[in-house]
Amino acid sequence: MAVITAVQAGGAELVAFLDLIAWSEGTSLCAQTKCDGYDVIVTGADGRREIFADFSSHPFMNRSPKLIRAANPAIPGSKPLYSDAAGRYQFMRRSWVQLALQLKLGDFSPLSQDRAALELVRERGAIKLLGEGRVQEAIAACSNIWASMPGNNYAQPGGKKMVDLMGKYSQLRGSVA
Repeated sequence: MAVITAVQAGGAELVAFLDLIAWSEGTSLCAQTKCDGYDVIVTGADGRREIFADFSSHPFMNRSPKLIRAANPAIPGSKPLYSDAAGRYQFMRRSWVQLALQLKLGDFSPLSQDRAALELVRERGAIKLLGEGRVQEAIAACSNIWASMPGNNYAQPGGKKMVDLMGKYSQLRGSVA
């Protein structure tokens, strides 16, 4: 569950939405996590999950991105896909640096990750949608950020269906006071 409180977030629906993102991205479901997904590094082409323990900065500040998919030699011009996504909401390093500066976040702690994810949701106009109960529209508004949400163009496997996201949100919304 998100560490940010409903009061800090601006409502229980926002905490539930953060939990929905983590569920959708698979970070909160990771068997190796010791911190509800806040410590998860993107799974690469090797299929190996990684966990980090140092929350002082984004884990990819001092390491190379992971290979997600090799170039396909059968497709001319095909290029490999790399990622440096990390944390409960799978922040890309470049996005994190910008958010950390904008929000004056001093670390990559769980609370900082929650605050940054809420900022991305706000920037997409989804906070207002969630406040109005328009969850499906909020998901659609955020789909260009999170590859696990329907409607994105990341061409990655494992995306969730809207019906599954809606069902999970209802369940999560009921558990957030």
